[in-house]
Amino acid sequence: MLQQLEGSQAIARAVALARPQVISAYPISPQTHIVETLSRMVKDGHLQGCEYLNVESEFAAMSASIGASAAGARSYTATASQGLLFMVEAVYNASGLGLPIVMTVANRAIGAPINIWNDHSDAMSQRDSGWIQLYAEDNQEALDLHIQAFRLAEEVSLPVMVCMDGFILTHAFEEVALPTQEQVDEFLPPFDPQQVLDPAEPVSIGAMVGPEAFTEVRYLAHAKQMQALDTIPRISEEYARITGRHSGGLVDEYLTDDADTIIIALGSVLGTLKDVVEGLRAQGQPVGVLGLKSFRPFPSQAVRDAIGSGKRVVVLEKALAVGIGGIVSENVHTALAGLPGTTSTVIAGLGGRPITQDSLRDMITAARNDELPQLSFLDLKVELVERELERAREQRRSGPTPENLLRDIGQVSGPEAFGATP
Repeated sequence: MLQQLEGSQAIARAVALARPQVISAYPISPQTHIVETLSRMVKDGHLQGCEYLNVESEFAAMSASIGASAAGARSYTATASQGLLFMVEAVYNASGLGLPIVMTVANRAIGAPINIWNDHSDAMSQRDSGWIQLYAEDNQEALDLHIQAFRLAEEVSLPVMVCMDGFILTHAFEEVALPTQEQVDEFLPPFDPQQVLDPAEPVSIGAMVGPEAFTEVRYLAHAKQMQALDTIPRISEEYARITGRHSGGLVDEYLTDDADTIIIALGSVLGTLKDVVEGLRAQGQPVGVLGLKSFRPFPSQAVRDAIGSGKRVVVLEKALAVGIGGIVSENVHTALAGLPGTTSTVIAGLGGRPITQDSLRDMITAARNDELPQLSFLDLKVELVERELERAREQRRSGPTPENLLRDIGQVSGPEAFGATP
């Protein structure tokens, strides 16, 4: 059924259709509307058989999800940015224990400095935590991925993050198609946990493991992620059979068959990239886009197959590994090892900076002219950076960098906002 919904409301309705039994939540922008909507659905009886826990922190939200899942309940939570960082210890526990929790990450920059806008720094910081990570291009896909995530988590007994761009998707109103409850029930069977705390059959979950078996425990966690590489496409195809709509999978190939230059990205920027590529194709330029839907597990073979004989690969990513550069591109380099061609990394959209079609066209033109550096930053204000570096060289106490930059671009911050002299 087609409805015009805010992205967060669409996600809340998708989660409700999955019949969660425990929702533990702590509000943090930009995911707050999701858990607010779910709380109303529980309170008004629309979502029955579910206990809603309004906890005191993000760490508590994940801890409660761990307890609920271990007790045999289908569990869900949501977070973003600093909230994800606050729950990190429990995030690792959830995956280490193999508990099939589903969590929305409404992607947002992490500080300092404080920034509430979108990039992928938060989820990327947890790329090695053992969680499966799925990325949505638009709100329809985000809705569908949440329903698939419960099935995926419960089949492989691993927690799943569904990542969607904060504000860009969570607060955007779009027309989405919601599956019926009957369709979701056909796709997602009642939760039958692979491990459960039951007084009638006592077991230990999370017991101490020493060096004699810890390597094997970690290897088995890796093996389950590798199993997910087969499970994700199968689940996507079954979902398409039931709903008539294909969403998710491992990768999305767009005009890549004969492309000599392929842009790899994930999240909502894919829509803009496809528009740009269509325009360049109309001008006779053989370029394409490869969208990553699964980042963990990383679909190395699917990426390798999609690139084929492409001469140039550009990895566009909305996160930065300070001190080295790309995060996604590191995985792409590994996947493409031994293949001909060049790979460049472009960091873009940090802290919510707009990624415009003009800038993307310039980036692709530079790539096709073999003028793109191995690492570059889209729309970097070089003169602003150089001014601050010069200031630091000249003054030992040059002041906080964020405030200096804001002052340089005319956005007053700090004491001068109250009439003081900087």
